[in-house]
Amino acid sequence: MEEIFIQTEEQRAILESVRRFVEEEVTPRAAMLDSSPDPEDGFSWEIVEAADAFGLRTMALSEDYGGMGTDSLTTAMVVEELGKGDLGISVVFAQTLKIAQIMEKALNEEQKQRALIPFVEDPRAILSICITEPENASNYLVPYPSSFNTKAEKQGDGWVVNGMKHFISNSNRSRFFLVFVQTDKDKPFTEGSTCFLLERGHPGFTVGRVHDKMGERLANNSELFFEDCFIPDENVVGQVNGGLKTLGEFFPQSNAYAGASILGVAVACYEKSLNWAQNRVQGGKPLIEHDGIRAQLSEMKMLIDASRAYIHRAAYLADHQEHGWDPTLGALPKVMASQAAWKIATWTLEIHGGHGYMKEAGVEKLLRDAAAFLHSDGVNRTLLLRAANFMEW
Repeated sequence: MEEIFIQTEEQRAILESVRRFVEEEVTPRAAMLDSSPDPEDGFSWEIVEAADAFGLRTMALSEDYGGMGTDSLTTAMVVEELGKGDLGISVVFAQTLKIAQIMEKALNEEQKQRALIPFVEDPRAILSICITEPENASNYLVPYPSSFNTKAEKQGDGWVVNGMKHFISNSNRSRFFLVFVQTDKDKPFTEGSTCFLLERGHPGFTVGRVHDKMGERLANNSELFFEDCFIPDENVVGQVNGGLKTLGEFFPQSNAYAGASILGVAVACYEKSLNWAQNRVQGGKPLIEHDGIRAQLSEMKMLIDASRAYIHRAAYLADHQEHGWDPTLGALPKVMASQAAWKIATWTLEIHGGHGYMKEAGVEKLLRDAAAFLHSDGVNRTLLLRAANFMEW
């Protein structure tokens, strides 16, 4: 397992390129975009296009499709690096990278020609996966024996879909979507849902309001509506009624990427705290010379390093399951990283004192961002229950 802890020359080169991208394209824009009153205005096509020019948008695809073939571990490292610059940007690309990976593995050849090739060729193409509904979020994760309220009725050579999704990352901006719909109303999620491939502008498929979020504002989340939306059989991904099976088979790294996004926020908090402690003088000496502050910085580092090791283990084993994949790795690393990030963010606020409460210090934004993944990509308590279901008691 030493591969997890030793960066290769290729990984170092990729991460240096991503750091340069963040420094040049994200950092100069992040505070202004975050402060936009209209949540739609937090999104930046300029950043997406710059990421495409860096090769970031498609890097997780194989070289056959113009990507770099980055494995899940390297991709998790990239996602963390993006999170240091801004959580929302990390989410935009974490979603796109992992869904692109799923599409390459799960789509048939005709679907790849229809969706994956246009995705690669369009420098603005980002992706969404559509699962969460107003009445169903934690339900499918545990899972409880219920079903999606977005339902499909078989009609001729396709399906008529009605219902809605919400909180969907990138959804008002994405070009392609993987949508999970109930196709057998008499069965639960696990046996009666199907994954469909959709392109933006498909008849009967529309975007609703963009959610006005507390943090993570450089990523848009919105509602999606399906009104007598006819989806042909050729858009079924995998097997009818096998949607969650497809998700489980091609999605093991999702939790690790989510953990990596929020870990980036934790690192940004730590670095800001360290810089402040080295330069702020109180009690006749820099804060870092006070034992309590030094101990707190040490604990921050401990939590970051432990969370990163957990994330890296999950990401590596997602690609090498024969070496000891544990299903709890699909739930717990994000929980650990998000709890650590929230704790570190609140300590960052304390270390900065009154200055941290002022928006211009930048701590306020980090605190809002740190709160996001206590809930995003699965509410932590729900994910703990999900992991418990995989454990032997």
